[in-house]
Amino acid sequence: MDLPWLAPAIDRALAMPNAHALLLHGAAGDGLYECAQAITHAWLCEADAGLARPCGQCGACRLLAGGMHPDLHRLLPEDLRLQLGVQTGDAGEGTDGEGGGKGKRKPSRQIRIDEVRAAIDWVATTSSRGRAKVVLVHPAEAMNLQSASALLKTLEEPPRGARLLLTAAEPAQLLPTVRSRCQVVRLVPPAAEVARRWLQDQGLAQPDVLLAACSQRPLDALAMAAAGIDAARWAALPAAVLGRQPAAFSGWAVPRVIDALHKLCHDGMALAAGAAPRFFPSPALPRPATAAALAAWSRDLARQARHADHPWNEGLLIDALLAQASAAWAGRAADRALGPEGSDTLER
Repeated sequence: MDLPWLAPAIDRALAMPNAHALLLHGAAGDGLYECAQAITHAWLCEADAGLARPCGQCGACRLLAGGMHPDLHRLLPEDLRLQLGVQTGDAGEGTDGEGGGKGKRKPSRQIRIDEVRAAIDWVATTSSRGRAKVVLVHPAEAMNLQSASALLKTLEEPPRGARLLLTAAEPAQLLPTVRSRCQVVRLVPPAAEVARRWLQDQGLAQPDVLLAACSQRPLDALAMAAAGIDAARWAALPAAVLGRQPAAFSGWAVPRVIDALHKLCHDGMALAAGAAPRFFPSPALPRPATAAALAAWSRDLARQARHADHPWNEGLLIDALLAQASAAWAGRAADRALGPEGSDTLER
C-alpha cells in the first residue's frame, strides 16, 4: 500500500546511519506500522549504493515481502499479530501467537519479558546476510515494566550491527530511560487534502465524513469502510442512537460501539457549548437539552471503555447504552449504571 506522506519520516530515519536505536512517534491510523516496516526494509535492503531503498527487487526485499527475512525480528503483541495478519516466520520468533499448543488461551495484548529476552539473545548472533540484525518493537507501549527494563541494556550497548526500531503513539507512556536511549523520528500526519485524495484513490465516496469520524486518520477511515461503515451509515448513526435502534450497531464489537457513542457525546457537548461538532456532520445532530447530563454520560462511557473485554451480553448492553444516550441527550440522568462497577453487569 503506497502511503506518500510517510516519505519524510522514512528519509529522516535513513539519514541517521549511525543511529542504533530509533523511536518512531506517530498514530497507527496515519501508518505508524507501515512506516516502521519501510524503515526496517530499507535497513536490510541489499540494493547497490545510490539506489533507492527498499528497492523491492533484491533478494533481501523478496524475503521481507514474504515475511521470512532471517535478520528481522518483530516484537508485536499476539493480538496485534492476529489483527495485522503478521505471520511468525521471522527468525527467532515463536509460534504461540498463532495458537501453537496454547489451546484457547486469549492472545496477549502485552509484549512479554520472555519475548524480549528471546529477541535480545537473537540480536546478539551473527547476521545471516551480512547487513544488519534488526528488531522492530511495535508498539513499544505494549511492553510492561519488566519487558521494557530487560531491553534497556541492549538499547544502550547494542551488539555490533544491531539496529532497534521502537514505535509509539504515546511516547510519554514509555520509561524515560527507554526514550533517552533512542533518537526520535516524528511521523507527521498527512494534510487534509492529501488524505482525502488518497482515500478517493482507494474508492471511498465522501471521504471527508469518514476522516472526521476517525480524527483525520486515513488508515482508520479505510478500515471503517472495509468494516462496512460508509459515510451514509456513519451520518445516520446519531438518529439511530437517539431513536434507540440497536440494529444500527449490527456486527459491531463492543469497543467500537462505545467509541462511537463517546464521539457522539463529544459532539453533543460541543453543540451545547455553541461549538462545531468534530466527528459527525452538523445536519445529523439534533441540539441536546443541556451539557450537564452529557458530561455525566461521558464519564460513564469512559468507565465502560475500561471494561470493554468484560463478558457482556451484547444485545442487552447495546439496549442499555442507547437508553443512556437518549436520556443524556434529553437532559435526564441515566436510570442505571452499567458495567462491573455499576448496578447492572449485563453478563452473558
